[in-house]
Amino acid sequence: MREQVITGHGGPTRLAGRQAPDPEPGPGELRVRVAAVGVNFADVLARQGLYPGAPRPPFVPGYEASGTVDAVGPGVEASRIGSDVVALTRFGAYTDVLVVPSAQALPLPAGLTPEQGAALPVSYLTAWALLVVMGSLTAADTVVVHNAGGAAGLAQLDIAAHVGARVVGTASAWKHPFLRERGAAELIDPRAEDWVRRVRTLTDGHGAELITDPRGGRLWRESYRALRPTGRLGVYGVSSATARPGLPGPVRLVRAALGGPLLHPIALMNRNVGVFGVHLGRMWQETEKTLGWAERLLAGVGEAWVRPHVDRAFPLEQAAAAHAYLEARRNLGKVVLVP
Repeated sequence: MREQVITGHGGPTRLAGRQAPDPEPGPGELRVRVAAVGVNFADVLARQGLYPGAPRPPFVPGYEASGTVDAVGPGVEASRIGSDVVALTRFGAYTDVLVVPSAQALPLPAGLTPEQGAALPVSYLTAWALLVVMGSLTAADTVVVHNAGGAAGLAQLDIAAHVGARVVGTASAWKHPFLRERGAAELIDPRAEDWVRRVRTLTDGHGAELITDPRGGRLWRESYRALRPTGRLGVYGVSSATARPGLPGPVRLVRAALGGPLLHPIALMNRNVGVFGVHLGRMWQETEKTLGWAERLLAGVGEAWVRPHVDRAFPLEQAAAAHAYLEARRNLGKVVLVP
């Protein structure tokens, strides 16, 4: 099998190819011949030493893949051989052969390409947790989606449209035409205008019921200020920590945290607001729950409101280039690797 390995913490050149024997599925497992691999910003953070819970290098990154089952272990029905699946894994997805627990390999929905299948699990599960499970989004709400042009941002646009909520997206101006087509009601380039003031204007001075933020740092503080009473701030990343590569990873994480609001239960109570976090990588002990979310999202594909969008596919051997592309924020939607 071929795989891409993070050999040490640092830039994209820390990714390197490696050959290894094909793994065999154990009890309750199945093996997938991988057709596409999802690339996530969490992989970038892990490569830079900024991702809590990531293994020490060397390790194979990646959380999601699609492909065809070619072998099963004891306890798994042989009828699964030959089926096309979307799989979740705790690292190890940057490969052309993947072994996962059978429960973590779900049927590839009809009508999706393998690349679209690989774009589905992490982004849409994160978005579902942010908007529906913890964000309690309703049709009467306004939700501000930061980094709306990313894969998780587009997933949130799909889910918010399904709920019926109004979306205000923040993104670079060149991404706005596409995001309007995807359902954003209002768009803001935060580098060109005061986005908090604009949100206040759009909501008649009230603020937003829900704001989601993958960047962290100062944006956490600004988002907290932009909440309406009973509003919720959902945080799901610290990508701003990648901005100072010369500093050690822990120092960059501390800087990002210090840029956020100082939270105290009394302050939250007095403002009638809430702050919560989503970290899909820390949900492995809740597999039954997340697989329930996944089944609802897979059904959403057939109902035509889940529409994973692939921006660009890179060969597996060009994983370093895919990381550089993602770090430069050049993507509109998902970046995938194709073995």
